Amino acid sequence: MAPLKIIFAGTPAFAVPTLRALIDAGQNIRAVYTQPDRPAGRGRRLTAGPVKETAVTAGLPVFQPPTLRDSVAVESLCRHGADLMVVVAYGLLLPPPVLAAPRLGCVNVHASLLPRWRGAAPIARCLLAGDRESGVTIMGMEASLDTGPVYLQRAIPVEDKETGHSLHDKLAALGASALPEALPGIADGTLTPERQDDALATYAGKITKEEAWVDWTRPAIELDRMIRAFDPWPVAWTRLGETTLRLWGSELPGGNAGSEPPGRIVRTGKDGIDVATGKGLLRITRLQPPGKRPMTAAAFLNAHRLAGETLG
Repeated sequence: MAPLKIIFAGTPAFAVPTLRALIDAGQNIRAVYTQPDRPAGRGRRLTAGPVKETAVTAGLPVFQPPTLRDSVAVESLCRHGADLMVVVAYGLLLPPPVLAAPRLGCVNVHASLLPRWRGAAPIARCLLAGDRESGVTIMGMEASLDTGPVYLQRAIPVEDKETGHSLHDKLAALGASALPEALPGIADGTLTPERQDDALATYAGKITKEEAWVDWTRPAIELDRMIRAFDPWPVAWTRLGETTLRLWGSELPGGNAGSEPPGRIVRTGKDGIDVATGKGLLRITRLQPPGKRPMTAAAFLNAHRLAGETLG
């Protein structure tokens, strides 16, 4: 297949493996679109996103319009004369004039098996729901959110100890291998996309910091999923008195809490801190007190006596 003239649009680390795959495949990347630099760190200095850093290192032209909804931005994009626009976690909506600009349209690398988990947070929602399978979808883009026809899907199992971080990295790599597999058929028209079944659609709403508060009246299995899903952001948290503890690791030890109220610490040991929940026990294995790095529960217990305390 001859190289395609491609516009790449993406911003976070999830998009970087796909951009690198296109570069390594010798595709003709005419422009990289990414969101404007954002304040970051304690100094709140403007910081480039991972896609911009990768593009600059590769010597690719970078464009950072705050929106694609004005005529100047659309005209600039059209001048690249692209065959295809590849979108991976860009973070800006593409209006109809942009969707229609490339000769072959726009395709998206989405981190779920559509139509399940349309929307902004498919990885976290997959883990919160206890899905046993995830994957990536190469999709033709439409004006509606993640409703476009599917060119190709690749699935992987969700492991018992899967976190948002680990699943993110697996799906980023999977997307980077799936897109080059689909490109020849998209380019010559031999890969026919299939419409999604809207009746099977679920929505992956944006994750908020408020969701990360641990409600100990919920079942232990749900809290375990939550702690894993919110690693690395926004990180599940609870309180011990006036102290906020961030929870980075957990497991299900089995058994029940008897008559102990939700949030009561019923056992501590080298293997973790067992807490009563609305149903069953949750064992905290890694946590982070204020001003400290994440640590094992055993390390935390060296300086704290928790038996009989209540979290929440």
